[in-house]
Amino acid sequence: MTGVLAIAEGAAGVVLLLVTFYDLFQSVVLPRPAVRKVTVARAIVRPLWRLWKWAGNRGSRIDRSEARLAAFGPIALITLFIVWALALILGYALLIDGLGDMFRPRLDSFLTAFYVSATTLVPLSYGDFVPEEGPARLVIILESGTGVAVAALAITLLFELYGDFRSREEAVVALDALAGAPPSAVQLLETAAQPEMDGALKETFDEWRRWSAMVLESHLAYPLLVYFRSSHDNEAWINSFGAVMDSASLILSSTDSPAKGAAKLMFMVGNHLVEDMSWVLGLTLATDPIIERSEYAAAIARLKAAGYKVRDGDASWDDFAHHRSKYASALNQMATNLLAPPAAWVGDRSYLPHRQRRPRRRRPTPAAPTT
Repeated sequence: MTGVLAIAEGAAGVVLLLVTFYDLFQSVVLPRPAVRKVTVARAIVRPLWRLWKWAGNRGSRIDRSEARLAAFGPIALITLFIVWALALILGYALLIDGLGDMFRPRLDSFLTAFYVSATTLVPLSYGDFVPEEGPARLVIILESGTGVAVAALAITLLFELYGDFRSREEAVVALDALAGAPPSAVQLLETAAQPEMDGALKETFDEWRRWSAMVLESHLAYPLLVYFRSSHDNEAWINSFGAVMDSASLILSSTDSPAKGAAKLMFMVGNHLVEDMSWVLGLTLATDPIIERSEYAAAIARLKAAGYKVRDGDASWDDFAHHRSKYASALNQMATNLLAPPAAWVGDRSYLPHRQRRPRRRRPTPAAPTT
């Protein structure tokens, strides 16, 4: 190989390695979102999700579609590390090929250099190609260390993601007892108004305020968590969060509940979560409460029957619509994009599969034989 070609190949390898290291740092190491920056993760995950949900939504059975959609998060994570590993192997292969004369036996092609690079990164080197001079030895040492570091990052990230996922889902599952599945803000408030539930509403707002702060930190640092779906039927973290936000909006705008202070704090932190997630996901928000006045009136009637001191005039409706307009558009866009199970006031409410299941048909009893 001529000197000029070897230098050009080495320079290309260095550039590719620097880009890959930078992307790994932005996506895995840096605990904050890489917004408005070109990252391989964003370029791969979003198009892959569009294709995946198109394919996963083809079937008629909801349970099978949910199982296929739930597999996307782990598969996307594996895909990202495969892409990063291939980029590192290719970058080091370009460097090794430019130093082919420094190996014994001499590297006769780029495919051989790619093989040496792949077996070094994994590492699975069999010693069939040995670096004999300083630059070649340095490249092999660096690639071997890179392989160990990437493996450590993969293991660490896996535990981090599943830890955050488990923390997120614990509160979602616990909310079923109050809000049902799929969750409903009105049902949450009705359950909390029962005589034996003293303090439950305030505790729920306090818990979900802490939950919102936790999700704000974890999902901004690792946006891939957005695609990890709940393992339970008719549940999604967006729906549960929306039910709690709607509950807080109803309490703040239309009742004299003693839980108003906790509702206000939860609403503030929850709104912060919505704003930052909208910024990261590039959502275009609208100032629309996305419910009708008649739906609000029906909710107020149920709350009044449950024992709340309610205000249901035009001013209360305007106040509720103002509160809900701050987050409703973002939640509905995320729910639609992620194909979240439909729930009250979040997502496509015209299609509720858990309420439309047909009862199983009984097999006809065979007639008794005639004699």
